[in-house]
Amino acid sequence: MQPDPEFVCSRRGVLIGTATTAMLAHSTPTDARAAAKAEVAAMDISLEVNGERHALTLDPRTTLLDALREHLHLTGTKKGCDHGQCGACTVIVDGRRINSCLTLAVMHEGDKVTTIEGLGTPDKLHPMQNAFIVHDGYQCGYCTPGQICSAVAVLDEIKAGIPSHVSASLTDAPRATNAEMRERMSGNICRCGAYSNILEAMADVAGEKG
Repeated sequence: MQPDPEFVCSRRGVLIGTATTAMLAHSTPTDARAAAKAEVAAMDISLEVNGERHALTLDPRTTLLDALREHLHLTGTKKGCDHGQCGACTVIVDGRRINSCLTLAVMHEGDKVTTIEGLGTPDKLHPMQNAFIVHDGYQCGYCTPGQICSAVAVLDEIKAGIPSHVSASLTDAPRATNAEMRERMSGNICRCGAYSNILEAMADVAGEKG
């Protein structure tokens, strides 16, 4: 049976068709190409960071992490995985810890942000910072800012009576036990493996053992 001549496909025909498609794509109207390349309009936002108000003009796609590091030069907050998996970028926003790499700066208009620089100073350390030193809660130190911010917020969560997945009761107030703190800190990864020392530092600040 002979093939229909109208449907015979040759190598030459394929090449000609491909070249034609490329030419048509390249001939997109200038205004359409310009629109596709147009920059996103910048936005003005205001953040209170470590007790100081900052007015910023940012690309709306800027993460809170990049706003802190690249625009405010607060490099204590670390960029680790940049996918919300390691916790190195943890900061405290309106009293709650978040991964700053997973949220946009423009979403926090007017919010109060606390970074590791805002917890204490070399001359006046936060109790958690001091406890990390006493209990050797760090090794390379890269994850330490996020660990400390998270640890401070964890103890505040427990104090506020917020249960976790390992809390025995949803109504009884949780305690800063080893199991509670391990569960709540599980989103902060320490590649050096200083977990037991971190828990000792947190227990010291909480005034509990367990």
